[in-house]
Amino acid sequence: MSAPLLYVCVRPQKGAAAAEYESFRHAMKLAEDQVAQLDLVREPLPDDVFDRYSGFLIGGSPFNVSDPESTKTEVQRRLESDLERIAAAAAPSSGSTGPAAIFTCYGIGIVTRMLGGEVSRAYPENTGPVTVELSPDGQSDPLFGGLATRFSALTAHKEGAGEPPPDATLLARNDACPVQAYRIGDRLYATQFHPEPTGAAFTERMAVYRDDGYFAANDYDAIAARVLAASVTEPARLLRAFARAFGPAAD
Repeated sequence: MSAPLLYVCVRPQKGAAAAEYESFRHAMKLAEDQVAQLDLVREPLPDDVFDRYSGFLIGGSPFNVSDPESTKTEVQRRLESDLERIAAAAAPSSGSTGPAAIFTCYGIGIVTRMLGGEVSRAYPENTGPVTVELSPDGQSDPLFGGLATRFSALTAHKEGAGEPPPDATLLARNDACPVQAYRIGDRLYATQFHPEPTGAAFTERMAVYRDDGYFAANDYDAIAARVLAASVTEPARLLRAFARAFGPAAD
């Protein structure tokens, strides 16, 4: 059995981070001792982290990669540097024996920028369910290939990318946000959508960020109803495939 996975929290809101950890763990059907936690907002990346964990799960955040550097706090700048270390460790240049990682939502911007791609405010998506379509490469990907060709996923983001970064393999897209997922090498994945929450968990997260500009606060009930009515089974299957391939579920 492989070493545990590590959930990396990049949310300043502790309650939202705790719920996100549980969403990842439940989606992957893993026990608490199979998914460790690191609060990267409040502590730096340990020097021995790549020796202790087989894979990394990067959650979302209210931070934005595309914000001017002059407006970012010291915490955000340090956090982004640490996330780049994780992405670099999972990238092909680190060798095939490096850890695996999946960066989600805010995290995809970190990877895109690190690899020389462009992240901007040109490709936001409204809070709620969207339709995601696999590319031909996505349909043959070891993790994405087991999913439906078109599926519903949950999004809430203010930035995105119009094309994947150099050397990335585009795995999924839609019209509003052309880069929904890509792979670098065979161990580094990134998704714009949130693969981990159920509809109920997502509405609870919406309540935390109700006044953060993702949607009009007065629209909460209507958006929550759409979220709860959506079938979002495929993204969780992606995380289970990741756990089977790289985590404690791997044989």
